[in-house]
Amino acid sequence: MGSFSIWHWLIVLLVVVVIFGTKKLRNIGSDLGSAVKGFKDGVKGANDTADADAAAVPPQQVTTQRKADSQTVDVEAKTKS
Repeated sequence: MGSFSIWHWLIVLLVVVVIFGTKKLRNIGSDLGSAVKGFKDGVKGANDTADADAAAVPPQQVTTQRKADSQTVDVEAKTKS
């Protein structure tokens, strides 16, 4: 009642093979496998590219130029550690 027996699954498999044929099923399997492999390579490549981009760009240096202007206020910002 709850689950199918092995005979039910064998009959379903036989019907699928008769309807689609083994060549069509083999092509579907290889297409599905290559799609999954391409997806994994794409995800791995995207992570590698993001890591390489982050490592390739050096952080910008902030330089302080002091002007002898009477309207400029010079303030140092400190961060909490």
